[in-house]
Amino acid sequence: MQMKLRHIARACLLLAAAGGAMASSHREAPFITTAPKVDGTDFYMFNSYEAGKAGNVTLIANYLPLQDAYGGPNYFSLDPNALYEIHLDNNGDGKEDLTFQFQFKNELANNGAGITLPIGGKNVSIPLRQAGAVTNAPGAPLSYTESFTLNVVRGDRRSGSRAAVTTAGGGTTFGKPIDYIGTKTFPGNSYEGYANSYIQSINIPGCATPGKVFVGQRKEAFSVNLGAIFDLVNAPASVITNEANAAAAGKFGELEDKNVTSLALEVPATCLTQGSEKVIGGWTTASLRQGRLLNGAPGSGLQASEKAGGAWTQVSRLGMPLVNEVVIGLKDKDKFNASKPLNDAANFADYVTNPTLPALLESLFGVKAPTNFPRTDLMTAFLTGLPTVNRPANITGLGMGGPLTEMLRLNTSIAAKPAAAQNALGVAAGDAAGFPNGRRLGDDVVDVSLRVAMGALCVLTGDTDALKVGCKPADAPSGGVAFVDGVRASATDFKQVFPYLNTPLAGAK
Repeated sequence: MQMKLRHIARACLLLAAAGGAMASSHREAPFITTAPKVDGTDFYMFNSYEAGKAGNVTLIANYLPLQDAYGGPNYFSLDPNALYEIHLDNNGDGKEDLTFQFQFKNELANNGAGITLPIGGKNVSIPLRQAGAVTNAPGAPLSYTESFTLNVVRGDRRSGSRAAVTTAGGGTTFGKPIDYIGTKTFPGNSYEGYANSYIQSINIPGCATPGKVFVGQRKEAFSVNLGAIFDLVNAPASVITNEANAAAAGKFGELEDKNVTSLALEVPATCLTQGSEKVIGGWTTASLRQGRLLNGAPGSGLQASEKAGGAWTQVSRLGMPLVNEVVIGLKDKDKFNASKPLNDAANFADYVTNPTLPALLESLFGVKAPTNFPRTDLMTAFLTGLPTVNRPANITGLGMGGPLTEMLRLNTSIAAKPAAAQNALGVAAGDAAGFPNGRRLGDDVVDVSLRVAMGALCVLTGDTDALKVGCKPADAPSGGVAFVDGVRASATDFKQVFPYLNTPLAGAK
């Protein structure tokens, strides 16, 4: 019986990962490649495992992918003409019940002049963002600064009840640290102390216990051989089908030398859940104004060449990892980024019930793709959550009790594990606090996804279909193969305190 339960737990993880496939969501759709500031790359949601933080949930939404640390002189500010949001469904109806909205403001110092220097009797604006070493003390020599407001909306994201999240002192504006320009701008390895000064306690309306917020540049956290994956999985079959090669290429692959911008929240779980339901579903979006006028003769200022207006229009969406990148068909990628979970069954179900990734792997490596169609096994985790793991109580089956919706789901009642006790394969390895029960930084969703795409669940469920997923071992000739992408990090490769992500790479050392 114990062995059977372990198989069931592993099967649950593998099933859930099928919707996510092989990497984070970088440049995944045609339109979003033209607007990197609003390109959502990864969404993490997990029960906090920092010592003394039991009962809290950490939410991390990463944006603006593939940042080269040396990308000056402007570096990587977020878009003041955008709306960045984290949505939570806490009753299983496929609609947002709680939304955290971030809006940014970028300001030039000295009433719009920036920092100036006296040159030949005239005060002239400098071309850089900084005029000297920067510390966390007031009066840093910055030509322009970034700040943001944070609001919580209960109900519909646009028509619901909206209230300001405030600082411990009651303020409604939060600062954002400048990116890690280099070690001369931040001497003596001082950047992390500087950035940590922007971690702030917050008061959330309707929540009796304070939370935390941090927004700023961090080192990219996702582990993936990105170049090899999109070059038709450029590795020998003998390498990608052997668990011994799980970390053959290191911990982070091609993303080892990249930064990203993170929006991180720590919120008491009781502020996110509703009634007796302990499962929350989450996804992130970014929206732009519907209209934009370009001025061919702009005046002075930041982003003075455009004037944005009109209704907010969603252009980015991310729940489970890499859904849009390798699950959704090319013709529907922009459509998915503009969509809401409630419309998934009508718009995108074929990509789950009849996935193309297994057929591509079959053509590349000669491994046999599963033959059970429709893939009701994938639908279970991809669109409803897993029974007894992270499925809301109102959903009793596919299309029963609640809608079929794609989102990342977390059972807040399953206790977090400290970093040293976490397993990168999550539930598959007996770590019920890991993926697909939410997603932590060290969870290896890539390897798990490769395996389930090729039918691991069908093998584990047995000829009697003990897991009630509608397939059997004969449906998945390659379902027992241990596929890997050759890159794997672990929880101990990251910080073990909020916001968990590592210090960004410096632009110059």
